[in-house]
Amino acid sequence: MTFDILPRCRPWSALMCALPLLLSACASLSTDKAGTAVTVSQLRFIGEQRIPLKQPFAGTSIGGLSGIDYDAKRGDWVMISDDRSDINPARYYRARLDYDDKAFRAVTLTAAVTLLQPDGSAYPSKEAFARDHAGVVSDLESLRVDPRDGSIWYASEGDVALGLKPFVRRATADGRYQGELPLPLLFEVDQAHRFGPRNNESFEGISFTPDGNTLWVSLEGPLYQDGPLPKPDAGALNRITRFSRDGAVLGQYVYPLSAIPATPGPGKYSDNGISEILALSDTRLLVLERSAVQDAAGAYHVFVRLYEIDSAGATDVQQAKTLVGAQFQPVSKRLVLDLNSLNLPKIDNLEGMALGPRLPNGKRSLVLISDDNFSKSQVTQLLLFEVQP
Repeated sequence: MTFDILPRCRPWSALMCALPLLLSACASLSTDKAGTAVTVSQLRFIGEQRIPLKQPFAGTSIGGLSGIDYDAKRGDWVMISDDRSDINPARYYRARLDYDDKAFRAVTLTAAVTLLQPDGSAYPSKEAFARDHAGVVSDLESLRVDPRDGSIWYASEGDVALGLKPFVRRATADGRYQGELPLPLLFEVDQAHRFGPRNNESFEGISFTPDGNTLWVSLEGPLYQDGPLPKPDAGALNRITRFSRDGAVLGQYVYPLSAIPATPGPGKYSDNGISEILALSDTRLLVLERSAVQDAAGAYHVFVRLYEIDSAGATDVQQAKTLVGAQFQPVSKRLVLDLNSLNLPKIDNLEGMALGPRLPNGKRSLVLISDDNFSKSQVTQLLLFEVQP
């Protein structure tokens, strides 16, 4: 999600080809081998690295990093930018992270990969789209490496004002389009705001289950027909959906978004939503909730909380046209960590998370990344944790 302080959005805010945190907390994280889960009792913070504002690299300006994943076969990391082709064409980066169980030493970018549309062209900016009426404007918020073949799956929030629905697409490692996940009509956009995803509140998180057979997709905030956005005195109802690799909906469940954790200044902005998910098993996920609250002076304060959820026993609501007045059992939800409790110098707009390789001591690593919105008031930070079994 992006911000309104700059001339972008608001502040925080084809069938698929073979679609075949946290000093003490109990949680279950992802996998060593396909299909096997790793139990986590706590996370130990190791360190932080930052990427300078608009750092030039391979003809691009680095920023807007909204998703991260580890490519186990190649031994490097992928990070996606939510630049809507306004600064440079829509893209993802490859990088090496230099760390061990004692220190997080460096982030080294190794490649910038332009993501291409079905016709082989780069995604257009809003200005180009308005002029040429060709292609779609992308707002890329999450990506995952396919555990089967190393292809890149990525999600876009779409654009309600332009009549562009969200999507999940698949690309080769060099950015060439491979296919698109078929979506139910529920995710069609409505420019009259009667139903469908809200603008800048759509597909914000995706994650393969550990066996790679299915894909979870999360909305950032509630659909229009599912009720209002969260407030400081009330949460909201969101939907998370599990797809097969060919696009069949295997289940859709209600996620109870928490209330905004602070009260904004008079007439000021605040929000809360899902900024990323990480599947731990077929039914369990880690969910990153990220909130931005503007104080009376106009400064933004970010609150990030990590939850573990389980859809086992929850009601499948894929046939529910609205959640308002509906009877359902939501997913279970447990707070794992309030990241603000780490007392770091800054917690910013954290929007991505992924498990990394084992550390020299044999334990797993977990990395979070923030989207700086290309703003001087924000930072691109990567936070490293050791996973305690």
